[in-house]
Formats: sequence, structure tokens, C-alpha cells
Amino acid sequence: MLNRLGIRSRVLLLALLPTSLMALVLGGYFTWLQQNELQSQLLQRGKMIAEQLAPLVAPALVSNNPAQLERIAAQALEQADVRAVSFLAPDRSSLAHAGPSMLNQAPNGDTSQLLQRSGSDATRYLLPVFGRHRDLAGDLIPGESHRLLGWVEVELSHDGTLLRGYRSLFTSMLLIFIGLAVTALVALRMSRAINGPIGQIKHTVNQLKDGNLEQRLPTLGSHELDELADGINRMAQTLQNAHEELQHSIDQATEDVRQNLETIEIQNIELDMARKEALEASRIKSEFLANMSHEIRTPLNGILGFTHLLQKSELSPRQLEYLGTIEKSADNLLGIINEILDFSKIEAGKLVLDSIPFNLRDVIQETLTILAPSAHAKQLELLSLIYRDTPLSVVGDPLRLKQIITNLVSNAIKFTREGTIVARAMLEDDDDDEDSVHLRISVQDTGIGLSPQDVRALFQAFSQADNSLSRQPGGTGLGLVISKRLIEQMGGEIGVDSTPGEGSQFWVSLRLPKALDDAEDLPPSSLQGRRTAVIDPHPLACQALQHQLQDCGLSITVFSTLDQLLKGVDAARLAGQPFELAVFGVSLANLSPERLGQHVQTLEHLNCQAMVLCPTTEQRAFQSCLPNPHSQLQVKPTCTRKLRRALLDLTEPRRSEAELTRLVPGQRQPKVLCVDDNPANLLLVQTLLEDLGASVQAVDSGSAAIKAVQEDCFDLVLMDVQMPGMDGRECTEQIRLWETENDSAALPIVALTAHAMANEKLALLHSGMDDYLTKPISERQLAQVLLKWTGLSLAEPPVERFNERPVDSAELKILDPDEGLRLAAGKPDLAADMLAMLLASLDADRDAIRAARNASDRNALIERVHRLNGATRYCGVPQLRAACQRCETLLKQNAPQAQQALDELDRALARLSAQARLSA
Repeated sequence: MLNRLGIRSRVLLLALLPTSLMALVLGGYFTWLQQNELQSQLLQRGKMIAEQLAPLVAPALVSNNPAQLERIAAQALEQADVRAVSFLAPDRSSLAHAGPSMLNQAPNGDTSQLLQRSGSDATRYLLPVFGRHRDLAGDLIPGESHRLLGWVEVELSHDGTLLRGYRSLFTSMLLIFIGLAVTALVALRMSRAINGPIGQIKHTVNQLKDGNLEQRLPTLGSHELDELADGINRMAQTLQNAHEELQHSIDQATEDVRQNLETIEIQNIELDMARKEALEASRIKSEFLANMSHEIRTPLNGILGFTHLLQKSELSPRQLEYLGTIEKSADNLLGIINEILDFSKIEAGKLVLDSIPFNLRDVIQETLTILAPSAHAKQLELLSLIYRDTPLSVVGDPLRLKQIITNLVSNAIKFTREGTIVARAMLEDDDDDEDSVHLRISVQDTGIGLSPQDVRALFQAFSQADNSLSRQPGGTGLGLVISKRLIEQMGGEIGVDSTPGEGSQFWVSLRLPKALDDAEDLPPSSLQGRRTAVIDPHPLACQALQHQLQDCGLSITVFSTLDQLLKGVDAARLAGQPFELAVFGVSLANLSPERLGQHVQTLEHLNCQAMVLCPTTEQRAFQSCLPNPHSQLQVKPTCTRKLRRALLDLTEPRRSEAELTRLVPGQRQPKVLCVDDNPANLLLVQTLLEDLGASVQAVDSGSAAIKAVQEDCFDLVLMDVQMPGMDGRECTEQIRLWETENDSAALPIVALTAHAMANEKLALLHSGMDDYLTKPISERQLAQVLLKWTGLSLAEPPVERFNERPVDSAELKILDPDEGLRLAAGKPDLAADMLAMLLASLDADRDAIRAARNASDRNALIERVHRLNGATRYCGVPQLRAACQRCETLLKQNAPQAQQALDELDRALARLSAQARLSA
């Protein structure tokens, strides 16, 4: 509170507070002393009056003279403060009284001495009169000095004493007030003497602050204040000098800046021009990479196609070995191109991550399913372990996460000669966060391991762990760099723990938001609680399989050998608690197909359905030994959803037995739904599948596809991507939604596209499709994708057709009947029909492209060009096909050269129409 007071208030407080306290204390003390003195004087005077009256009234008391007593009493009243006087006989009867009646009661006590009693208004005295008092009057009788003659009673009033006390108190208060007033006046004068100079100092400082540096303080009349004023004046002089120097420097700098403005302006113009050149160079580089992506893939497709054809011809072992090397090199080159394109996109900062809900387990298991053939070709065990407390439904970019896991697992397969590769997913830590989850995904192998020097250089661009001349071929060293950049963009980190010769463990630590959908990952089904016997010679694979089956709701019992499993199933049947299912993890190294077939038959006799899990490279070997390979045979590592669907098909078949065994003994005819808006494409795919022995239903729109799926059961759907109205992505999403609402098993859907760039392929998988095929499609591709997603084998495909020739568009033919025949799998009628369909719709396509171009409708333009591009894939029109491909690529990239490509496409359409009319 004192800090808020000013100097004037503090001076007044310092002057008045001690003075006031001292005056009040001393005045009160002296007033109290004076009051006590007056009271003592009053009591002493009353005693003296009583003692003076005793000798005067003694003779009158002896003579009993009331008149004299009355006279003495009246004279006593004339003394100050005497209120009443009485003379009493020895028995205290009244002899004479003067004044009003007494206020106080008669005092009690010893009768030989003076007695008194005080009240608030008066004091009463009682004094005995003895014979000795006559001696004082001169008439003492001998022997009577102690005889009681009577009593003298006097009462004194307090009013005079109180009045004198009040007067004294008033005088003291008046003197105190006068003293305080004088002190206040002196204090005010002193405060003015201090505040005045301080006010001048404040005014001068404010003037200096406002820039009036010429302001100075005069003499203030005090030595201390004069020293302060002199210091402020010196400071003001220093500031004025500094200001003048600063102003001079500013003027000089302004002059320098003004002189350099022209130079800076020239430099800005040069920098702007350099920036535009850099942006143009970046655009040209991106366009170059996009174009080169397509241009390099085209000859690679030709190399791979001719390699496949040569491998089917009669060649020597040495020639087959050379072709295998060519094929592997072409595949490696294609992977290198994809990695360089992704790295370029990340470096340019144009990579945008998705944020959508996805299932973590499905992402990991689908990735391992794709890479399983490479691992199984090296006799490696590939499996996944998803810990039970790990949340599965999260939000992020599943395609980029799948790309990261693919890189890690691919590296593990490349550098592992024997043993096991395990992909794990677990909680990094449990921080009770309800909105996000901290995950740790690791890939552990038993490969060659890494030294500390290798680990330090591992995540650098274009570097590999093994840079020696003896390293295994393949790879650009960009896979881990791309993975690291992607993880960092997701807000996580990536690392490796490795020991040379013992293997490596690559790990990813990542925090992802939890998905809002809290629905069960696998809804309850009829599998709940079914007793299942499990066996797998590999301990970790057995543990992973056990977790998957428990997630499906099964009750699991693990056996160590097949004999123990058979005995356990038989014993359980006899005990009334039979096993309904038995799941085998097998390989040709520990079990022959014949012996497996015997065990399966034995289990069927025991009313126990068997399911076999085998490596992808051994699937065909085990098919012949199973009565229902479609449901009973799955490849390792199996996806939990696919395993659950197969178990449901095994326990509750949805199709009649009459549909089985149409092509191969023990094998039913696969049923395929083909969706394409281009009649030629639809006719070709339908013809190829029917020639291979499949039952095909063809529809030309997305709505028709949805209706067909809802009305019938199919093993596979081949879905065109770009269609008018409802495109392939939207149609797939509608089918997936219908499957979820009806608790139906997920139907494998494979995309068909003529323009599958890397980012478009990821978008296809993101929309819910399971796989993709790039046009033109071969019979072998169709057979392989059907076997991969349904487990059903088609008839042996005929000799594979040639891919398109990688030549410059200017050298391509307008119409090539030989190429059309090859693309139609050697069927002249089919080739003629597809060309006729293309020519019949040529004018309509040309008019539609022109209309979309005139309306500047880019989406419609891309759709029409894509449709025409797909139609040209199965006809011998190489020049038009090349023009469509280039035009679609540039349109999707929104490149400036797209208009030039559209002009070239229009000229190609005109040349083909003219050539067709001449041929007719």
C-alpha cells in the first residue's frame, strides 16, 4: 500500500503520524494524572472538613444544643464541594442537618476512625466525636477523652472535580490540535519544496523522451537536486549529440541505398528470370520423368513379352538360362524406374499423403501375400505376427505404409539365404491416449546382417548395404531412402538393429489416429467356438496361425506331429467332443502330396474337415491330392479375412456339388464377371476366358455389375476402371458397401486399365480393388490372377501373344492385320470382329473427343481418350494406339503439350478412317 503513495503523501505521513501518536499518548497520560490528582485532593479535603467540624460540634453535643449544631452545619455548607452536613447522637440519631439528603449510604466499619463511602456522584464521610475533641475546644473534662459524644457526617459532591477535569482535557486536545495543524503546515511546505523540483524533472524528461533534446533543467535550490539536474542535463546533451550523429549516419545510409536501388532492381529482375527458368526446368524434368516412365515401360513390356514367348519355344538349357537373365534384368529395371520416379516426387515436395481409415492387419498380410512367391522360391518362411493388444482400425495412408513394408520385406528376402522373415506389429507404448495409437512395425530376418558402417550409410540415396563387386545385383539404393522420407512425412521414424552374420531387424515407429469406426474387425460367424486341430512344423508359423484362427473365433488345439493329430482327433470323436476342423501347415520338404491326401481322407472319415496351407511355389503340387482344393488349399502366409472366408466355405458350402468338377477332376469351373464399356475389349476378355474353360458373364456398365453381383455368385470380377456414368472405382466401393451390409465374403476384384501409372495403381488398390492388370492382357496373366485370388486352375494357356513393338510413332503402321491377329490370340474371326467394332465407333469417338475439347471438359476428354485407348489395345492399329497412349498421359498430367497430342490423335483417327475406306 505504501508503494502506491507519492512523495507528498509520504512526507505528510512521516510528519503527522509520529507527532499525532506522541501527542495522543502524552496528552492522555497527563490528563489521566491530573484527573487522579483532582480526585485525591477532593477526598483529602472532605477528610479535613470532617476533622475540622469535630472540635466545633463537641461542646454543642455535650450540651445538646441543636441550634448551635444547625448553625455550624449551615456554615459548613458554604465550603466548596460540600453537599450536605449532619450531626448525629451517639446512637446515630439525627441532631442537626443542612443541605439535601445524602446520596450514598452510611459507611460501615470501625467506629473509632473516619469512615467514607464514594459513589459516582459524591463521597460520604462519617467521623466519631470523642471527649478528646473538647480538649481542642478548651473545655476538656478529665476522664472523658474517650467517651463518644456523637457523629459528624459530611457528603462532598464530585461535580466540581469532573468539571475541572473536562476543562483540563479540552485544553489538552486544543493544544494537540494546534500542534498537529502547525506540523501539517510545515509538512505541506516541505512536500511542496520536494514535489516542485521533481515535477520540473519529470516535465524535462518527458520533453527529452518526445525528442525535444534542447530542453534543460534550471537550478532547483537544493544541493542534491541540483546534482540530479546537472546529471540529467549532461545526459540530454549526450543524447542530442548521439541523435545528431545518428541522423548524419541515416542520411549517409539513405544516400547509399538510393545509389544502390538501380543495382538491386537489376538483380531482382535477374533473380526473377532465374526463378522462372528453375520452375520451367523443374516442370520439364517432371514432364520428362512422366513421359520417360511410359516410354521406358513400353519397350520393357516388349522385352518381357518376347522373353516369355522364347521360353515356350524349343531352346537349349543355355539359351533358357540367358532368357531367364534377360527377364530378371527387365524386372529389376522396371523396379528401378518406379523407385526413381517416387524419389523424384518426394524431392520435389509433391507427394501428398492420404488420411483414410484402414485395417493395419490387412495391409501387412496383403503385402506379405504379394511378396510370398519371392520368399518361397528361396525356401524362406514368411509370416506375420500381429499382437493381440494392437489396435487394427487406424487412420493414415495405407498404400504408402504398404510401400514401406514392401521395401523392408523385399530387402529381407534379397539378403536372406535361409531361415525366416517375420513381420511384427505391436504397441510401442500404452499412453492411455484415446484418440491415437503409437505403433511399432518391424521386419526381422536371418540374413547376412549389417556392420555399423553399413548401418550409417543405409538410409542415404543411391547407397546399398553391400557395395562390393560381389554383391547381389538389383536395386538402386532408393528403397530405404524413400521409406525413410515417407515415415518422416508421416511423423514417425525408422531404424535398424543388426548384427553381422545373425540377421537384421528393421523397425518403424509411428503414431496414427484411431479410426472412429469401433465395429468388430471380424464379425461373429458360424465358426465361433468350433474345435480345430492345428499343426505346423515351424514354431513361429504355428504361433501366427494359432492367432489367426483364434481371431476367427475357433477353439484351437496344437499338435506337434501328424500322427498325434490323427490320434487326438479320433480320441476326441470317441469322447463326444469331436474336432470339426484341422489346419495343416505343410511343405514338400516334410510331407509328400500322396501322404497328405491319405491324411485328409482319414480326417474326412472322422468327420473332420481339413485345410492345407502350403508355400505358393508348391500350390500346384498339392492341388491334385485334395478333393476340394478351392476351399481346402490356401497359400502361406494367408490373410486372416481370406482364411476365414475359406473356412466358412469349407464348413458351409454355398454352391451345390453339381457345380464341381467340370474341367479337372476335383476342380470346379470358375465363374468370372467381366465389366467393360468397350465392346471389343469385353469380347476379347470373354473369348480368352471361355477358351481357358471359365464360365463368363459380361456386362457393359457399373450398375449392371452391381446388379449381377447381388443376384449371382462369382469367383472373380474383372473391372474396367474408366466407364461412363459409374466408373470402376465407384462401382467397387458400392460392391464393398453391399458386402459389408449383407455380411458377405469379400469378392476378389481385379482392375483392368490401359494406363496404369504408379500413382494410379495405388489409387486403384486404395478404392477397394484387390489387384490390377495392365492392358493388353495375356492368357497367362488371366490364368495366374484367377489362381491367385480363387485357388482355381484354368486350362493350360496357349502360346502367348506379342506385346506392342517399341518403335517411334512416326514409323508405326496405320493398320497392321498381322499384329491384330496376334493380339486376338491367333483367332481371325475375333480379330476381324474387334477391328470392325473399333472402326464402327471411330467417327462417334472422334466427334465426342472434339466436343469435349471444344467445351474444355478435361474429365470428359480423359474418359473418351481412355476408352479409345482401351479399344486400340486389341486391334492392329499401332499408330492410333501410340497416339492415344501419349494423349492420355499428357492429359492426366495436365501438360501444355496435351493440345498438340490431341491434334496428333485427331490426325491418326483421320488416317485410320481413310485407310479403312481404302481397304474396304
